[in-house]
Amino acid sequence: MGEIRVLDPLLVNQIAAGEVVERPASVVKELVENAIDAGATRLRIELERGGIERIEITDDGCGIEPEQISLAVAPHATSKLSRAEDLHSIATMGFRGEALAAITSVSRFSIISRAAGRDIGARLDGEGVEFKAPAPCGAPPGTTITIRNLFFNTPARRKFLRTVQTEYGHVSDLVGRLAMSHPALGFILVHDGATTLDLPPRQSPRQRIIEVLGTELDRELLEVSQDDSMLERGITMWGYIGTPAVARSSARHQHFFINGRFVRDRTIAHALKEGYRGLLDPTRRPLAVLYIEMDPSQVDVNVHPTKAEVRFRETQSIHGLVLTAVRQRLLLADLTPAASMMPMRGEMPWSRDDAPMVATQPTSARAFVEHFRTLDPVQRGFAYQELREALKDEDLGEENIFAQNPAAAGNGAATASEAVRILQVHQSYLVVEDAEGLSIIDQHALHERVMFEELKSRVLAGNLESQRLLMPAVVEVRAEQMDLLESLRPLLDRIGVEAEAMGPRSIAVHAFPSFLFERRVDPVVFLTELFDRAAEEGFSPEDEAALHEVLDMMSCKAAVKAGDRLTQEELLELLRRREEIERGGSCPHGRPTTIRLTLRDLERQFGRR
Repeated sequence: MGEIRVLDPLLVNQIAAGEVVERPASVVKELVENAIDAGATRLRIELERGGIERIEITDDGCGIEPEQISLAVAPHATSKLSRAEDLHSIATMGFRGEALAAITSVSRFSIISRAAGRDIGARLDGEGVEFKAPAPCGAPPGTTITIRNLFFNTPARRKFLRTVQTEYGHVSDLVGRLAMSHPALGFILVHDGATTLDLPPRQSPRQRIIEVLGTELDRELLEVSQDDSMLERGITMWGYIGTPAVARSSARHQHFFINGRFVRDRTIAHALKEGYRGLLDPTRRPLAVLYIEMDPSQVDVNVHPTKAEVRFRETQSIHGLVLTAVRQRLLLADLTPAASMMPMRGEMPWSRDDAPMVATQPTSARAFVEHFRTLDPVQRGFAYQELREALKDEDLGEENIFAQNPAAAGNGAATASEAVRILQVHQSYLVVEDAEGLSIIDQHALHERVMFEELKSRVLAGNLESQRLLMPAVVEVRAEQMDLLESLRPLLDRIGVEAEAMGPRSIAVHAFPSFLFERRVDPVVFLTELFDRAAEEGFSPEDEAALHEVLDMMSCKAAVKAGDRLTQEELLELLRRREEIERGGSCPHGRPTTIRLTLRDLERQFGRR
């Protein structure tokens, strides 16, 4: 080892910069947060070449006193802390006092600031750790900091910067998050002379979110808030979540703010995901903007160099708060997606004149029904109104394609206004008239949800009933899967499976859930898939998510399939059950059970609007 020596101040600051300053966006974050702490109401961020060549941030905050402007770039100099105890109750965006020193150590910089109540401002220029003496200058109230040639004296760091557009993209995303966390402040972002974001001050949170994330989300955002029981603990949560229709492929569209600070937090992300369980495909991530405000002493923001992560003192309380609020809001929402009837790209829209014509007009309602069943989907679309007219005065009994309202099915007293019109298409989809237009139902997806809710209700009341097999079913598994048998036994008991090791790689199934037995589900196929999933995903049998996944499997196996013809009674029962269950708009895997064609869409397609 070499001799121990004190590091050069420039090297000390450059090491600090390595932790704090990763790219231009890191600089913008630190400087904007300082401006927010300074009480700014308007901020202007100007960039050249994505911020690589120049970053200039102007605010109208309280400014810096002339005699303190040199201290602003000194290491670990801050106005935000004075005692060690203050670290346990951080209420400002910045607090360590190393950001400006680290940023200026790897750039050429200037600071112009005029403090509140002063008639003249002060200017400080420098590069690295060398800077000129402060000089008086004219300036508006507030502060302007200009950072040029980022990493000019650390070329190894500079060469790792990405393209101009990539670096600008990181800054744009960051400014959007800062703007959403402080909707009362005005933000202007300028890149290479072009204004790319201009947000006025005093916007409502919803207005700000829509302007940042896109106006197309306006109808897809659901407001969430927690119940009042958490207020006693000094925690409030509110915000907006997206409907399943606007879920994304990654979590980058999830924005969590703790006391105005954007954070990445696994606890909140997990609670959000669980709130959508059964509404989203597992590969999709919900869109969300959530604000949590709490006593600063209850959260530690000093666990990450860039303050991007936090540590809660009551992690489970935060998890339960988010999960409950999200789940309850989704239960109250109509999540049925609207189907688009606009032609796909590359297709030509067709008109009534393009549709095949009906060659002959049937003379009776009974003949019309039979004729209607022979038409292709396009022909049916144009014959539907004529079919309704043909049936309005005649009762066709079992042959009528219009079923009674489930509520009136038992008393035989359904009126015309109570009738629910059901059409089974290709033995896979149900078309039902509702108040807004037409609902198209995937019979397998809906029945799967019904089965899932029934199974969940049963298993919460106790272990599922099982059926003894006359001869045990033998399941062949891999060697590593045999080791899972004992760990999975509590889960198998809950769902009504009795299984024992029969050989080195064989499992004998002696009893199987009555529910699946009645639906003619093969025990070997089911258990093989269960052990495959357990081995690949490594779920814990005690985890509620593991139980839900197995119930998903069971409901999928037990549900009617596409291609199964349903009787009128079965159709009515399925629709009746839809009204009784939670989250009937999606199957347990998150795919929609129902889409809606509104009257407005239909009228637009037929040229009535």
